[in-house]
Amino acid sequence: MDALTPVQHLLAVGWWLTVAFSMLLYIILDGADLGAGIFSLTVSDEDERGAIMQAMAGTWDANETWLVVGGGVLFGSFPFAYGSALSYLMIPLVLVLWGILTRAVALEFRHLASQRTRRFTDWAFGLSSLTVTFFGGMCVGAVLLGFPLTNEPDRVPTYVGGALRFISPFSIWIGVAAVIAVSLSGGLFVRARFEAQEPVRKRAAIWTNTVFYLAIAAVPISTLWIAIVFPWANRTWFGSYFWVWWLVPLAAIGTSFLMRRASNRNHDIAAMLWLNLTIVIMAAGLLATIYPYMIPDTWTIDAAASREISPFTFWFTVAGLFPVMLMYNWYQIWVFRARITKLASYHA
Repeated sequence: MDALTPVQHLLAVGWWLTVAFSMLLYIILDGADLGAGIFSLTVSDEDERGAIMQAMAGTWDANETWLVVGGGVLFGSFPFAYGSALSYLMIPLVLVLWGILTRAVALEFRHLASQRTRRFTDWAFGLSSLTVTFFGGMCVGAVLLGFPLTNEPDRVPTYVGGALRFISPFSIWIGVAAVIAVSLSGGLFVRARFEAQEPVRKRAAIWTNTVFYLAIAAVPISTLWIAIVFPWANRTWFGSYFWVWWLVPLAAIGTSFLMRRASNRNHDIAAMLWLNLTIVIMAAGLLATIYPYMIPDTWTIDAAASREISPFTFWFTVAGLFPVMLMYNWYQIWVFRARITKLASYHA
């Protein structure tokens, strides 16, 4: 494939950051919804489970829009990486898609379910939230591992490997770590959405306090695993400026404790913001580590980029579409900001 021009290289990096931005917003926004769904599996009161679903009824669809945008940008700007990664991750992505569809059906049609089938709907919602989170995390872990490609002259490299190659101890661990992180976010979301006197909010406080310690353990385990196993991380993190790179997990742990302090003081919004900052710090550190790769040891940003990218489409999307989407997200969050009680699950 022909080398990119300097302008095309800048655009490719811009699109790469755009994909990362979209996926990060999806993780932050819909991660709270997914975590609340996982938490609902521990709730025995039917009205409380319904109220948890009602708490996200006004915002969940807009949150998932960022996943669609990220996938669309990836398809249009990095078709070579998109095609090969889709073949590599076909099974876990199908399970993620199943989970997303099941969550949507449960959220939209629970109030139409009969008394006998409503518990089934609630379990479908909780288990699909767990499925999306775990297999989505496995996808991230599998991408960090990289995958083999064909190497034939004048032909686009394609994935060569088995359908189950994505399964490894590392990818399974990242799936577990994703469940831990999202569960923490979900507990904070429930605390922020329910009135102070609601029993479910108090149980969510116990949930977040427990999951917090799991999250604190997951950060150094994940960091050390990546540093030891992957040469691309080892070269960077143990290089000349190692002290700068190791400030990233320390900063993430620090903001996690600030999140816990805010939560203990019932500053629920501040707690969610501190957790989101923790996620941003870790994501930024990982992106900086893998650059200039898009998929470590598999696709560089330049090699994966389409040769048809243009400044017009980039600026139209970033300067035109994204501000509108962000304002829409903020407007929905503002409109549905009021705290609720378990009576919110009532349907005539």
